[in-house]
This record gives sequence, C-alpha cells and structure tokens, in this order.
Amino acid sequence: MLYERWRQTARERPSETALSEFPSGRRWTFAALANAVEKLPTTGEPFVFAQGHSAEFIFDVLRAWRDHAALCPLEIGQPKPALPLPPKPACHLKLTSATTGPARAVMFTAEQLAADAENIVATMGLRSDWPNLGAISLAHSYGFSNLVLPLLLRGIPLAIVASPLPEIVRRAAENLPGLTLAAVPALWRTWHETNAIPATTRLAISAGAPLPVALERDIFRARGLKVHNFYGSTECGGIAYDATEIPRADDACVGSPMRNVTLDGGAAGCLRVASRAVGQGYWPAADAALRGGIFQTSDLVEFRDGRVFLHGRLSDQINVAGRKIFPAAIEQILATHPAVRECIIFGVPGSAADRNEAIAAAVVAREKISAAELKQFLLARLPAWQVPREWRFVDSLAANERGKISRAEWRRKFLARE
Repeated sequence: MLYERWRQTARERPSETALSEFPSGRRWTFAALANAVEKLPTTGEPFVFAQGHSAEFIFDVLRAWRDHAALCPLEIGQPKPALPLPPKPACHLKLTSATTGPARAVMFTAEQLAADAENIVATMGLRSDWPNLGAISLAHSYGFSNLVLPLLLRGIPLAIVASPLPEIVRRAAENLPGLTLAAVPALWRTWHETNAIPATTRLAISAGAPLPVALERDIFRARGLKVHNFYGSTECGGIAYDATEIPRADDACVGSPMRNVTLDGGAAGCLRVASRAVGQGYWPAADAALRGGIFQTSDLVEFRDGRVFLHGRLSDQINVAGRKIFPAAIEQILATHPAVRECIIFGVPGSAADRNEAIAAAVVAREKISAAELKQFLLARLPAWQVPREWRFVDSLAANERGKISRAEWRRKFLARE
C-alpha cells in the first residue's frame, strides 16, 4: 500500500524536485527517485534498518516498502535491535527513547503511517512550494513523520542538510525561496542566538521537547517568525499543534488537537489519544496503554477553550515531605529570571529523615549569578518548600539527539557527582 502510494506521488509530479542534499549537491526529481529505487537490488532480508542522514535513508525506506520488508529506522550509531519480526499487518517499527533494559518498539501498519502523514500535512499546512529543510534526525519519530512521510506520500520536497550547524543551515537555505523548518528547541535557541534562522523560513515547527514560551517570544520579537509548538509521541504520531500566529502565553499550552485526533482525560487525569494513526501496539511485549487505536499517556492534562495544557507527568512528581510538586511548575518560574538561559528541576534523595525527596536544579546561566540569588527570586514567587535546596551550574543541559533533556539522567549525574 505504501509503495503504491509513493508511485502515485511520483507520477503526479515527475519533473519536480523531490530530494536534494547539501552540501553534496545531489538532487533527484520525483521521476528520477522512483526510477532509481526500481533499480535497487532485492536483498531478501525480512528487516530493513534505515540509518544515517542522507538520501540513502530515503532509498532504504522505499526499498523496504517495495520488497514488503519490515522497516525499522535507526539513529546514527545505534545498533540493530534483537527483535523478532512483527506480525502482519504491521510493517514498521519505531524504537522508543528508553535507554535501559531490552529494546522496545511500537508496531505500525501502513494505514497508520499514512494516517499520521495525512494528519500532519492537513494540520500544519505543509506545502510543496515550501520544501522541508531536513536538519533533524530522519529516524526519530518526529523527523520520520514530518520529513520522510510527507515527501513520499504527499509530495512535500525534502532538502537534507549534512549538519544542523548554523552556517550549514544558513547556506543550505540560500537557494530555497521559501521553506519549512522543523527542529527541536535546542536547535531553535542555537540558530536564534547565532542569527542563523533562514530569512526564507515560511513555516517554523518545534517538537521533541517542550518549546519555552520565552524563546518563542524572543524569536518572534527579533524576526517576526512564529515558531509553532508541536506535541506528539512515538506511540501515536501527532497529538496537538499550536497553529496560532502569535506566541503562546503559557508554557503548559501545547496547542489544539491535531486534525482527525480525539483527546480526553483518561486514567488519573492523564491524556488519552485516539486516532487512526495510533500504533498497533508495543513489540515484542504488549501493554494495555497502547491498543485498539488508543494510547494512554502519563501526561496530566487540562482542556481549556479548545486548547491542550500539560502539567507534567505522574512519574516526574517530586515528593517533599508528603507534598507533591511537578518540576515543570518550578522551571517555568525560574526560567523567567533574566540570568537563567536554561534550567531543569528534578528530585534527589533528601538528607533529613522526614523528607522523602529534595528538589534539585541544574542551571545554565547567561551571566554570573549565585544560587542564593536564585533562591531569593523563587522565594518571592513560590512557597519555601518548592524552592530547590540543591543547585548545580552547568555549561549545557545537553539535549539528546531527539531534542529531549532527561530528568532521570540529570538525577543520575547529580548523585554520581559528575
């Protein structure tokens, strides 16, 4: 089904540019790409592991579709997982972002992948005259859904850049009169601070991690460019999207439900997602949180005026002497201090016998400032028990390749005194 959809896409616009690379200069029209894939040899392997950040990734995807092999995209350097072949009609595996324990994947059918692409193109308004500039991982669920599927199933051209470095992105955009740029918050911050956001960006999208409202406002003030927050998940693709043309007022707001996606508050007030794009299930071990076209998340949700507000995950709660606080609530206030560039809050074992946990903060500062000054800033805005007792100043929060900053990893680093 997917390969037939691709062939139809190629037939509809044969002479238009489909895929290009910078700085290699390689370029394919839709017809040329289709012909090149037809000539690829058949390997007979039941699994295809697409990997890398080049046109070869796209060739591997199409070869898997052509040969009816199961496709499993991998990040650069990621080893092939020891997973059994998923049962039909599943044809695609997305690996979760877990870094410990056995490999866990989410199974998708061709229809579910196609539905995700349909929802994204319809909600975001992706256009063939605004090619996607591909600076994010093609293997990650975000990049695969926003860059790869729109190219192959909806005819949205893709220009792959070798690196997200500011100068590479700036130069790659010079020959594109209009483009769509999808990235993660860490890249948007870097490109903004180095004046590398292409002036020809017509649609700007941020996902992979929450987009700070302060950064969204800074970019809007400096460039008149609205960066649209996108919230999704490996298990179900797109969930919510902020389609407004002015910056959000609240970090907790992730936008409105995607087209063809139904949201409600499920177990314990946590977000539940239903759509044709929800995955078939976890593989190899099933889980009740993902089945029957429904994904039960652990994100605490509130619905207001047609918009979706997230208030942290149940697993992120910090228990301070029986009182619970979500770290995001502290981060949002701490991030408003002019000396704070980035911050992350997490719980660590408390030192006092009557305290379950202590609140810790890792801070990237714009200028020299002390923990005492930041404590006083928070004490004026929060109850004393919500103010971090442990502080660490760092050069970077080091988001991973998926754009995520792990509280669990920072907790581990703190306890190991790294």
